[in-house]
Amino acid sequence: MASPPTHDLDSQDTPRRERPSRLIDIAVALLLLVADAVIIVAGGLMLVAVGIGSAHSPHSSQPEHPRDTPVLAWLVIWGVPAVAATGAFVHARLRMPVTAVVQSLFTVVCTFLAVAWTRMLLS
Repeated sequence: MASPPTHDLDSQDTPRRERPSRLIDIAVALLLLVADAVIIVAGGLMLVAVGIGSAHSPHSSQPEHPRDTPVLAWLVIWGVPAVAATGAFVHARLRMPVTAVVQSLFTVVCTFLAVAWTRMLLS
């Protein structure tokens, strides 16, 4: 009887990705944390500024004119959480757990801001 081939599943041709060092993971996470914080603060300040600017005076008797929101605004409002979610997924696939957690938290905060922006623009 002929013996089966000696190569097994462990010696496949697909190379296995090495995990980046923990130091690189933490450095990238800190860098992204600073950038994410700037984006969140800017988005929050713009939300407050636009909300205050668009609020009509209670003493005003003029009805509020309905205004259309440009498609580009909707793409930005909902594009940022989508890009953040993609970034979290990519960092998880790159086996960078600290950075993936930071990006996942950023995704949650961006989604919350996007919902707030949407409610403000539709009201």
